[in-house]
Amino acid sequence: MILLLSKFGIFVISVSLLFPLSNVYGHGFGIDTISSVDVAGKKISISVELPMTFEQTGEKQITITATENETKENAKNITFLIGLFHENKMIFRNYFFASDGVIPIKINSTQDGEITIHGEQDSLLGAWHGTESKPVMISGPIFNSGGLYNFEIEVRTIDEPTNIIENSGVYNADLSIVDSTEFLQKDAENQDVEFKIKSYFDNISNFEYDPITKQVTFEMPFDWSEKQMSHIPVVHEEVHFPKNFAEFMSPSYTGKANGIDVFKASVTIDDYTVDDERIVHFVLLQDHLRFIKNQLQKSGEPLPDKITFTLSRSEDIGFPLTSFTKSEDFQVNLSWDPIEIAPGQNTNFIFTIRDGKSGDPLRNSDYTFVIIQNGKEIHKTTGTAQVGGEFERYEFTKDQTGSTIIRFENIRNTGQETDFVVVVAPEFGTIAIMILFSTLLVVVLASRNHFSKNLISN
Repeated sequence: MILLLSKFGIFVISVSLLFPLSNVYGHGFGIDTISSVDVAGKKISISVELPMTFEQTGEKQITITATENETKENAKNITFLIGLFHENKMIFRNYFFASDGVIPIKINSTQDGEITIHGEQDSLLGAWHGTESKPVMISGPIFNSGGLYNFEIEVRTIDEPTNIIENSGVYNADLSIVDSTEFLQKDAENQDVEFKIKSYFDNISNFEYDPITKQVTFEMPFDWSEKQMSHIPVVHEEVHFPKNFAEFMSPSYTGKANGIDVFKASVTIDDYTVDDERIVHFVLLQDHLRFIKNQLQKSGEPLPDKITFTLSRSEDIGFPLTSFTKSEDFQVNLSWDPIEIAPGQNTNFIFTIRDGKSGDPLRNSDYTFVIIQNGKEIHKTTGTAQVGGEFERYEFTKDQTGSTIIRFENIRNTGQETDFVVVVAPEFGTIAIMILFSTLLVVVLASRNHFSKNLISN
């Protein structure tokens, strides 16, 4: 599947960055709006709207709408000259007409053949238009590869359909198609590890995982000009790798863009969306991009034509970790001591069961505490957190190392549960890696507001 997004709006998905992958979260919610177009003495806005998902084959719809800024009503009898470009190549450039200011265009994306347009044409400019029951359709190899797509839009008529307007200006709407690229890398033991990048902006190249520094680097083309940056609210990239790849697991990560440290809120962990994958999100808002650009300009060197991303492990842990149940009725905070989890020593798992809405501790909360490794329960006990907070103690054996799920089941006898994960280091390990893990997709929804506030504060 290819995901298609505009660069309008904030990806509050974004914002949580943790939507299920069947939904799209990247530059926005599928719409890019040109807010001030001056044509024939009128100020209008032009929006290009696309579905939040875009299959490689099959029919979808693009909707282009012209709205008068003063009346907030759709413009009448508008003709657009629309050009679509990808990787500096023109896909099509044609006239399209709408008497009511709305141009729906069906897209039938195929893997081969030529671009063809189906519909009615007027006699003035040969502009394509459809009927209420049969809109214009464009068929062919369109939107079947990732990267940036640019709509160049000119207005040729408005109000009076026979009055052709010359030199109304060229306006741009940029949209991104998101696809996945897989990269096979070697770990410290020379074993293959499969990484995957989902880019919600442009194509990724030069991906590398360094097992010595335990860093991921990759590059993406980027235009740092003000013209381009002025309508980019967010750049979003995802790094996927297996949850059992303990070498790169970490309680948190730090990120750099072209060697410049990004804000802490720009790098977030998603262990919810895919059962056996960790996803680390890079989210650079427009203000972040401007900050990076300013730092690059201080060097006196010409601005690069790309962004080089660096993702590094960080051992900083912000205890307590937090997870929500599916219904969001309950929130569990978890810490552990000692911080380094290793076999042959008692580990105290300290937790508080809270109201999911208010965050208040819930007294007399029954629970079942379960430890799971390799899909099997290795420990299970029940208890009651009389004041909302409690702890459970467990000593891991020598053969109980690696990724470990800490699960709280049947919270307050409701049948609801939530998960965390820790990585138990081998006895010869230097530092245990501990990470938060919630498998419930709806946790994403519960976490959205918390992450969004962090984005804004940074």
